[in-house]
Amino acid sequence: MTQERANKAGFETRAIHAGYEPDEMTGAVIPPIYASSTYKQDGVGGLRGGYEYSRSANPTRTALEGALAAVEDGERGFSFASGLAAEDTIIRALTGAGGHVVIPDDAYGGTFRLFDKVAKVWGLDHTPAPVADTEAMAAAIVPGRTRLVWVETPTNPMLTIGDIEALAGVAHDAGALLVVDNTFASPYLQQPLTLGADVVVHSTTKYVGGHSDVVGGAVVVRDHELADKIAFHQNAMGAVSGPFDAFLTHRGLKTLGVRMDRHCDNAERVVEFLDGDPRVTEVIYPGLASHAGQEVASRQMKRFGGMVSFRVAGGVDRALAVCDRAEVFTLAESLGGIESLIEHPGRMTHASVAGTDLEVADDLVRLSVGIESIEDLVADLDRALG
Repeated sequence: MTQERANKAGFETRAIHAGYEPDEMTGAVIPPIYASSTYKQDGVGGLRGGYEYSRSANPTRTALEGALAAVEDGERGFSFASGLAAEDTIIRALTGAGGHVVIPDDAYGGTFRLFDKVAKVWGLDHTPAPVADTEAMAAAIVPGRTRLVWVETPTNPMLTIGDIEALAGVAHDAGALLVVDNTFASPYLQQPLTLGADVVVHSTTKYVGGHSDVVGGAVVVRDHELADKIAFHQNAMGAVSGPFDAFLTHRGLKTLGVRMDRHCDNAERVVEFLDGDPRVTEVIYPGLASHAGQEVASRQMKRFGGMVSFRVAGGVDRALAVCDRAEVFTLAESLGGIESLIEHPGRMTHASVAGTDLEVADDLVRLSVGIESIEDLVADLDRALG
């Protein structure tokens, strides 16, 4: 299949075929792992396929980046050593000292730490605002200074939904760019670039890789000028994915569609079990009619994802006990892998926001619902709740 045809095909076809055609010499249908740091030149400056040094480009990474662009309906994709490396590259490429960014008021703790403890030191200010409140996001913009409106949707860990199309309008009216962290939804459930976003960022460690065996990040854009800026900084800063990491991430991407369907199926059954259980005071899931963002999520997402948060009756001690008693749900940070995970955000992934406006409730438990047998997952939660 030609790359032009692959890029126009359905999601699953793009995930499998985009970015690489079978090797002309061997017919290999999977991109090889090019474990080479440098490449022979055909005379000074005579590069074969544009390759000279693997920080700048590597064929295994090139194949992944082409596939990432295709599944996000973008023009260019970039693969990084981690999600935070991808975020840092966006910040340095598209902002500067004296600039300002609007961020979610329930952002991932690592993202908040990057803005508050790293970018702020070299002169980039930020203002948290609720992504579900378009007017509040607009009010947080500093005229003439705001460079980026940064959105997670769904957010981590409160699964708040932002209206991407409306927020794109808010950002563009202010002369800013809209960046959407699409990690929780994955490219299978949501394509922000088609809704007006300028930049999409992922921790590919999560659903894209999907097997908890590789750390990585990605950036996808449509605009060629933005692509050139990201490409320059990717090379200049050097936080790129290695060839084996790119190989594993690309392998995971190929099965993203079928995995996400199972993640969603299982999450919906878990929500059905938890909703109304007297041991639980609140279930947070975008697919519930009670969720404030359900209508927007229905409009911009294919399904509602595999992440579920809930609050436990009895406060922090009971929440910690639930995390400790779970067995099929593994007590661990991260998310999006085939195995189900359980965590206490206040003590784990979001400890860095303690004492700030982004602090999460201490009775909150977050689930990454995997693809195990749903009967086992429900029984495990029932036991864990006591």
